[in-house]
Amino acid sequence: MALQRMLSGDPSKSSKVYLAIGLLSLVKAIAVRNDRDRFRREIVDAGLFLGVGFALRRFSRMKAQKRRELESQVPDWAADVIRSEATSKGLQTIAKRRFGRSEPEPKTVRERARGVFSTR
Repeated sequence: MALQRMLSGDPSKSSKVYLAIGLLSLVKAIAVRNDRDRFRREIVDAGLFLGVGFALRRFSRMKAQKRRELESQVPDWAADVIRSEATSKGLQTIAKRRFGRSEPEPKTVRERARGVFSTR
């Protein structure tokens, strides 16, 4: 999974994935508890995944709460205007004019990979 896609996704869904991986790591740690080094590594992995999962879950709740607060402050007529199809088309047109396409899209997987690694 690409790092950018992983971080830009829905934090609620990502938190569930991290929590599930953490729980599996915890079960694996219990299975290898007789091997001290592997047990320690698995416990650390489980703790990291569970920690990230809980942090993402908390972030998701805070994000939803802030969204509700902001939406409650916007008048209904303004929210309808923002959500309208004409407004979204107008914004897309303005964005295309403003930013445009500065470079052509890569066509092959190799070109895409080179583009990813050359920008970082």
